Amino acid sequence: MHNQYINELVEKLEKTEIWNGRSERCADYNEGIKLLIDIFTRHKEAHTQLFFLGNGGSSAIASHMTADFMKNGGMNTYSLYDNAVTTCMGNDYGYEYIFSRPMEFLVREGDLVVVISSSGNSKNILNAIETARNRKATVITFTGFKSDNRAKQMGNINVYVPCKKYGIVESIHNLILQQIVDLIMERDGVKL
Repeated sequence: MHNQYINELVEKLEKTEIWNGRSERCADYNEGIKLLIDIFTRHKEAHTQLFFLGNGGSSAIASHMTADFMKNGGMNTYSLYDNAVTTCMGNDYGYEYIFSRPMEFLVREGDLVVVISSSGNSKNILNAIETARNRKATVITFTGFKSDNRAKQMGNINVYVPCKKYGIVESIHNLILQQIVDLIMERDGVKL
């Protein structure tokens, strides 16, 4: 009984799909992690801006990764979670624009935007992806629940967890992102 949750988490992690676009699925987890590390490394070397965003528990992951990829990964991250900006955007434009409106000012061609959404169907997430794509930024999506979620259809790279449980989906998203930054840190060292 006690191991049932962990066993399910491991099973879903092993079944996690990493896609290069919508049509090219990585052969296995290791190939997918290599693809993700290569993308993050290219952006690190180019000194482009890196944005993480999500709602609810995914916003906590986004905030955590913003700090870790900056401090441990040595990357140029930016947080979209300033309370004044978020509440201003929500009040003046509507909650569905809390990310996309500031991104219109901040995201530049060549930047990297990582969206984390269990459902992959939140309007504010979809608007953010659209803005990033219009700005010619690379978009990596981390989603779960249904395999045909809209965010997964819009990313350049798509990480999909085939599960409908928030805790498992969010745990796997966090684990994969933590693995990426840890591997980058082990390879490059930490520059404080």
